[in-house]
Amino acid sequence: MTANARFYNWGRLPKEVVRPGVSRCGFRGDDALIVMNWLESGMETKPHSHGCEQIVYIEQGQIRFHIGENVTEGGPASLMSIPPNVKHYGGPFGYEPVVNLDVFSPIREGYRNLVEYQLAAIETEHTS
Repeated sequence: MTANARFYNWGRLPKEVVRPGVSRCGFRGDDALIVMNWLESGMETKPHSHGCEQIVYIEQGQIRFHIGENVTEGGPASLMSIPPNVKHYGGPFGYEPVVNLDVFSPIREGYRNLVEYQLAAIETEHTS
């Protein structure tokens, strides 16, 4: 992907509603993808794993993560790393929604749809 020298704003990116209580949007570089997540209390959790490393940064709210056999809790300014191919899931506890930023390296294949707007912008710049 060719560098696109412009700023984007999380609040203006296309947001995907995954299921009730879970929405997200993304931004990528050549080898990494970042995804902003909004998680509401009572959302359904979905244990999963993927073949890329995930770094989690909690911006707002309290979250409980299950990573393999371990359970850990974090709040604002908390950071953690999830190794590739380890089953994990997380969900908010308390009443405040969780806003968290995930970094995936290499790019998580199932999330490429979140950054289609970037590819469209690059194509538009090259045809203008």
